[in-house]
Amino acid sequence: MEYFLVAFLATFLIFVAYAGLGVRQANRLLPVLLLAFVARLVVHITVMRPGLIEYGGDNRTYLARAGEIATYWRQAGFRFVTADQIASVHSMEVPCNLFALVVYLCDGPAALGCTAVVATLACLLCIVMYRFAQLIGASERAAFRLFVVVAFLPALLLHTSDTFKDGINAFLVVTCLWLVVSNVQRFDVRKLILMIPLLWMIWHVRPYMVFMCALPLTVGLSPMRRKLTLRSMIVSTLLLIPLLVLLAGMDGGASLTMLQEQLEVGQSESVRRANAGGGSGVLFEDGGDAWSELAPKLLYTLLAPFPWTSGSMTLQLGKVDTFIWYYLLYSALRGGRRLWVRNRTLLFVLVLFIIPGTIAYATTMANIGLIFRQRMPIMLIVSLLSALAWTTTGPRRFRFTASGRVPDPAPPPGPAVAVPGVVR
Repeated sequence: MEYFLVAFLATFLIFVAYAGLGVRQANRLLPVLLLAFVARLVVHITVMRPGLIEYGGDNRTYLARAGEIATYWRQAGFRFVTADQIASVHSMEVPCNLFALVVYLCDGPAALGCTAVVATLACLLCIVMYRFAQLIGASERAAFRLFVVVAFLPALLLHTSDTFKDGINAFLVVTCLWLVVSNVQRFDVRKLILMIPLLWMIWHVRPYMVFMCALPLTVGLSPMRRKLTLRSMIVSTLLLIPLLVLLAGMDGGASLTMLQEQLEVGQSESVRRANAGGGSGVLFEDGGDAWSELAPKLLYTLLAPFPWTSGSMTLQLGKVDTFIWYYLLYSALRGGRRLWVRNRTLLFVLVLFIIPGTIAYATTMANIGLIFRQRMPIMLIVSLLSALAWTTTGPRRFRFTASGRVPDPAPPPGPAVAVPGVVR
């Protein structure tokens, strides 16, 4: 049954590629897409399953919880299982229920089948990144380059080669932000409807990520279509914060209470010391204040592991991904300058996710391996700006028709203008 599921998911990827990209683009992307899918299964079989590298733990936990949910279904009937039924699945309901469905269908442990599901979502993430890069103005060639980089980015490849939830979280968050930016470009109520299940799933994967998407989402719902100045960006940000607090308080303050609790737990000295107690831990002389020594924490959040950092073999292998990240970050700075000139509203939306998320993670920074996984959505959003830096020509202008997004025709030549000669 597992092998049938793998074949079905590969066929599903082919269908999605042709349906979502068109024949010409699908023919170009599909070989890379299928290779990325197979590569994840190979890494799972040859590296993750034998335990060749000392990494993981969460993956086995999720698979064990999936088995518990499958047993619950056989006894009590099929339903979406939350922490109310099984307390141990709190904040990981979506991945555990998703894996449980595979376990239920295969009638037993199905690590390969679950990994195939995660690999499929990773490949769909690559397609979203390709479309996202083109949406903000990258050329087709630059978007394809980003597509290949994301498909084989070592960190993403590793965390989508087993039953981790990081790849699932990245797919949901990036897709949600893609719809937000698309809505800024051209408002469509159908995109808002699609965001509702995405945000619900994010809430049941990593609840705090919903709050990280809240500021960009608010801009996507607002009538900001004109060219923004730096002053208007600052004013808009200051106005958005109390608006979000007001909206979050509409449920009796439960959302704000959960956010505050999660921040307090993540920023508490005991939790940070516990996270630092494992491998690749980092302790800062902040006197127990999570907001103290913020500058070095930001450096570690964005740039660790550094080339000189000592640690396990897994940490050393992670430096390969970090070097790629340094190049993407450098390119993103150049791409951000271009987007500032072309469309400041789009840049504003991306920055509203990148900067608050980075600061929030910095206040909980205590372990390089943990932050290496947590910053993955931020890395992906930043890498979109890299595609703009790789675009050698200006972005093509598009118009929307009933058949979809098509390039504007070239303007007709203007009338000939007589140039007077020089009288000597």
